[in-house]
Amino acid sequence: MTQPTDRRAHAERVIQGLKRAYPDAHCELNFTSPFELLVATILSAQCTDERVNQVTADLFRRYRSPADYARAPQEVLEQEIHSTGFFRQKARSIRGMADALHNRFADTVPRSIDEMVQLPGVARKTANVVLGSAYGIPSGIVVDTHVLRVSYRLALTDQKQPEKVEQDLMDVVPKDEWIWFSHAMIWHGRRVCFARAPNCGGCVLNDICPKRGVGVGLQSGGRSRSRRGG
Repeated sequence: MTQPTDRRAHAERVIQGLKRAYPDAHCELNFTSPFELLVATILSAQCTDERVNQVTADLFRRYRSPADYARAPQEVLEQEIHSTGFFRQKARSIRGMADALHNRFADTVPRSIDEMVQLPGVARKTANVVLGSAYGIPSGIVVDTHVLRVSYRLALTDQKQPEKVEQDLMDVVPKDEWIWFSHAMIWHGRRVCFARAPNCGGCVLNDICPKRGVGVGLQSGGRSRSRRGG
């Protein structure tokens, strides 16, 4: 398929297709507060949401507040989150983030992107997840490995860096769709547009997708392990 000449019009067709497939797309991490979602999102880097939910089921019972995490010994927290991978860095990020929340923000997760990214271990992707899913604030579009892959294949962007991809997507997706769109793209990457063998034949966007980067013979519907970007 040729490249779309009007990216905004193409994006609208993509949105309509995703709405047919995933009208209720949402964050699949379990949480009961913005702070729990912040911890879970940090843990989700390079890890499946299913694994994170298994870990946080116990973690959230042990640790109730930012102060609890800030006081936790590094080696103890590492052991408790070990199965999520990159556990040393994640433990440092969570403890640093929790300490900053406790001492600078009175234990309250801030509601602005500028304040969120000041927290240790919190970049734009994490902040967008929390602000969107916990507060309903469309601060931007979540760009993880799935969104990077799917948006490039769909020719919604020519960029490869997350910040530039996010800007391209924000330029063509209406702001009131940003939160839902982020999760719909992630769901599509997990369920259909797999990294190694996308199921193009079963895709609602098949007729409008340029399939950029999809190799010949790799559209049979095989599935690779789904992991969230860092």
